[in-house]
Amino acid sequence: MKTYFRLLSFAKPIEKFAIPYILTTVLSIIFSTLNIALLAPLLTTLFAEHSSVHNEVVREPHWYDIMATFNYYVQYTIKKYDTWVTLQFVCGTIVVSALVGNLFRYLSQRTMENLRVHTLLNLRRTVFDNVMNLHLGFFSNERKGDIISKIASDVQVVQFSVTGTLQVIFKEPLTLITYLVTLFLISPSLTLYSFLVIPISAFVISKIVKRLKAQAIASQQTYGNMISYLDEALSGIKIVKAFNASGFIKNRFNQENKKYSRITQSMARRQQLASPVSEFFGVTMVACIVLYGGHLVLNKSSALTPPEFVTFIALFSQVMRPAKAISDSFSNIHSGIAAGERVLSLIDERPAINDAPNAIGVEGFNNAIKFEDVSFAYQDKTVLSDINLTIPKGKTVALVGPSGGGKSTMMDLIPRFMDPKTGKLTIDGKDIKDVTAASLRSLMGIVNQESILFNDTIFNNIAFGKTDVTQEEVEAAARIANAHNFISETDDGYQTNVGDRGTKLSGGQRQWICIARAVLNNPPIMLLDEATSALDTESEKLVQDALNNLMKNRTSLVIAHRLSTIQNADIIAVLEAGKVVEQGSHQELMNNNGLYRKLIDMQTFND
Repeated sequence: MKTYFRLLSFAKPIEKFAIPYILTTVLSIIFSTLNIALLAPLLTTLFAEHSSVHNEVVREPHWYDIMATFNYYVQYTIKKYDTWVTLQFVCGTIVVSALVGNLFRYLSQRTMENLRVHTLLNLRRTVFDNVMNLHLGFFSNERKGDIISKIASDVQVVQFSVTGTLQVIFKEPLTLITYLVTLFLISPSLTLYSFLVIPISAFVISKIVKRLKAQAIASQQTYGNMISYLDEALSGIKIVKAFNASGFIKNRFNQENKKYSRITQSMARRQQLASPVSEFFGVTMVACIVLYGGHLVLNKSSALTPPEFVTFIALFSQVMRPAKAISDSFSNIHSGIAAGERVLSLIDERPAINDAPNAIGVEGFNNAIKFEDVSFAYQDKTVLSDINLTIPKGKTVALVGPSGGGKSTMMDLIPRFMDPKTGKLTIDGKDIKDVTAASLRSLMGIVNQESILFNDTIFNNIAFGKTDVTQEEVEAAARIANAHNFISETDDGYQTNVGDRGTKLSGGQRQWICIARAVLNNPPIMLLDEATSALDTESEKLVQDALNNLMKNRTSLVIAHRLSTIQNADIIAVLEAGKVVEQGSHQELMNNNGLYRKLIDMQTFND
């Protein structure tokens, strides 16, 4: 129940929907019940010539005795007018009652649909917002497909569970109670007899749906795995084909697909079994009641008249409809609660990087970024140890060294994608933990080795995250990034779609657009993580020219695999095994004859 009430909180303000829903549902149930209850006066009217209705009309009954009230007015109308007028009156009443009942039924369903959409909107927005706020380390440990499954599929299941449960706990029980009260008014003894049979049906159905929740959890986990495999296969389709791994990928997906199919098939069998079982018990109960009620009518041992008996049978047959709806809803509720637990687990995930309560915003960059005895570790694996490095304003600082030395980790610490385990990182003397992450990152432009583009136009990729950018500003950024010429030669210029992840463009073109995006932000600090390492020699030279334009009059931290591109850097820090083993200018490090000199000699030899 705790999970359900948490999910229901996303329907707030629920009273906006609950009050109209309760009102329209109550009226719908009342008029729907009246439609059937009017069978008795209708039958009384049709058989009036063969009955004793022409006798003296009995005293007017109490208002709450619906059946007696109907019979009173039918007998009164027959006595005062005739059977034909009475038949017209009864039929007209039935039509009006049906119209009003169905009108309120439509309004209640419309209100419930509004609640369902409102709940889905809030729930999906909350889970997506929370995912976007999570730290980068979370995405390294989770399957992307599983996250997509929770946001897309599980949320969809939850919305029907929440609204479906409201119907189960209000509409269907109220309908059931209304029918039973009406039945009791017709014949208390026959109604009490029917109560003996209903619990048997409820017990059998509860046994059928008992295991549905466990199966629903397994189903959603398996579906998440399938989405993950699909995402990996599409993302790495070139590698799949290059390594002739299509068979392996197909088999892995199909195995999970078969598992998912088996689970959903088992769930469907249980869900489908509940309905025929309830139908069978319903027919059996009606047969038993016909047998007992027929005995009462034939022996005239009670006040039950034939019209009332037929109405009782018609009403009792309708009793099974809400009872059946309740049993069917339990299976949906189990699926919804299981999906809800998965969605809530994503909402409950908390980012490892948060602004301090008293964090302040930084307006600009005036002095230096400093690493002061900074250490960092992924779980138990130490990546950086006692790093001390100063990045002065207006200077270019390069990080070099063997792979796995911690260069990218150092760079990721600056925009607070992660926090150091010990030591501190400062900007203009302020610990970056004491400033807001948004204001810190607004000072930085980042260009990675992987050119990350979105399936959108070139214009929107350059202006990413901004809504008030002009064409002239985008073109100016593209010119600095050496991208304007190639963009102008495309079919639609800046409105050309780059395709999924920029697949319609070459590696160099993608990187130019990423550089233009960084230029447009006009940040005082640039972080360049091996921005040219994935390019061929010609493209690398052109992109390097764009990077040089980008770094003019800015503070830059550069990671470069090709050391010739950073020889003009003001400071070169050499990392090995998570430690800064050397730092200085190119000439100073060459004179030291240490690791940097060794790396230069190796690259010169390989070239």
